[in-house]
Amino acid sequence: MATKVYIVYYSMYGHVARLAEEIQKGAASVSGVEAKLWQVPETLPDDVLAKMSAPPKSDVPIIDVDQLPEADGFVFGFPTRFGMMAAQFKAFLDATGGLWRTQALAGKPAGLFLSTGSQNGGQETTALTAVTQLAHHGMIFVPIGYTAGASMFELEKPKGGSPYGAATLAGDGSRQPSEVELQIAFHQGKVLATTAKKLKGAA
Repeated sequence: MATKVYIVYYSMYGHVARLAEEIQKGAASVSGVEAKLWQVPETLPDDVLAKMSAPPKSDVPIIDVDQLPEADGFVFGFPTRFGMMAAQFKAFLDATGGLWRTQALAGKPAGLFLSTGSQNGGQETTALTAVTQLAHHGMIFVPIGYTAGASMFELEKPKGGSPYGAATLAGDGSRQPSEVELQIAFHQGKVLATTAKKLKGAA
């Protein structure tokens, strides 16, 4: 039976969505793993999104909290808002009280990826403050460390990503994820999928 990895994200301008696509590819490259993309529900009305110049959402399906227990592992992604996850993703997690009560997600591995406006805009604090959500559910946080290799030590060009997980720098919104950032995202998908597969096999 295939190991199911859900890449669940919120993306307003498409930067997190692009990383999610690469993470899915990395996870799906692991034999016996089925990787699926999901978006969390939007909480802002259309007129507000229009004023923020947010593009239309993709056709990636919207996930319901009750679908989370189906997966064997997760990679959760979101943009930062003042050093923490965006409110849309926090609202989604706030709705998982029923799963917390039964500890339905306990023991499942989860990774984190994100987008910030600048190199000092929450690359680490956003991940660190999100780990609390995993802890209360009894989930296993799976960081990537420095296993992505030399790209983690690139200093010549601005880049997102840290030992906590893949990330991108959105800047004013015009910058798209770089090749290095996408490579780290692909690697993260492989790392999480491999871990989920091992844990499922040992259960």
